[in-house]
Amino acid sequence: MEEVKEEGPEPIVPGVARALSPLVRRILALNPSPIRSYGTNTYLIGIDEIVVIDPGPENSAHLDSVIGCGGDRIKWVTSTCSDPEHAGAIDALIERTGAEKLTPKDGDTILGTEFRITIHDMEGPVTDHKSFLLEEERTLICGKLVSADESIPLISSSSDLSAYHQSFQKTQKMRLKKFAPAFGHVIEDPRKAISSAIQSFDKTDQDILKALKKGAKTPTEIATASASKGSNTEDIEKLAESVQVHLTKLAEEKSVKHLKAGWAIR
Repeated sequence: MEEVKEEGPEPIVPGVARALSPLVRRILALNPSPIRSYGTNTYLIGIDEIVVIDPGPENSAHLDSVIGCGGDRIKWVTSTCSDPEHAGAIDALIERTGAEKLTPKDGDTILGTEFRITIHDMEGPVTDHKSFLLEEERTLICGKLVSADESIPLISSSSDLSAYHQSFQKTQKMRLKKFAPAFGHVIEDPRKAISSAIQSFDKTDQDILKALKKGAKTPTEIATASASKGSNTEDIEKLAESVQVHLTKLAEEKSVKHLKAGWAIR
């Protein structure tokens, strides 16, 4: 399969193996959505021996692209989380390649002929979330942790904001050069991306507190007060899920409290 050297944030084309560096290839899965941008990024790390990270949902056309790029050099398959949009194709890829399924734990390593990857628990987006540090390039295959596309929501109903901030703190100690996220383009300035995400989280906290002061009492009422004009019912519901996660964190910080009548400033 022909590989194309990435030179900038041009559209990511499904099924095309794009060289992000001497050791990293990316192939976009066929599952675009508002919460996944173009779709799930599948990463192939290595040259003579390859580990596939996040093979995406089970889709024969996508697997054809992955196998066309890696072939019998694919030795291992793993994922940043158990979400089927990231991990659904693992068994099918193993069946077609004979690769080994990895379920690495925090601190484990994957040693290939040309690379060393260290696994780090990076919970927050979901409870079982992991990131993979490619030591040679200081690139973190970071899953759902961050995205260059600010329209992609980082918070879902299964997120934990306290754990999220702990994961952010871990990345600050890693001397990272790049993030390779599950969705969207490579992030060239990890510190700026983390700072931007934290600022976004903090702004949401402040918006929630303002809505509570104005009389909102439920996540849906808060979401309605915070939503942009023209937001539909589905948008409001998704935002309300995020609001609930923020309320849980604010309650832990004793900034808000939950009463029979609903949420209120403490």
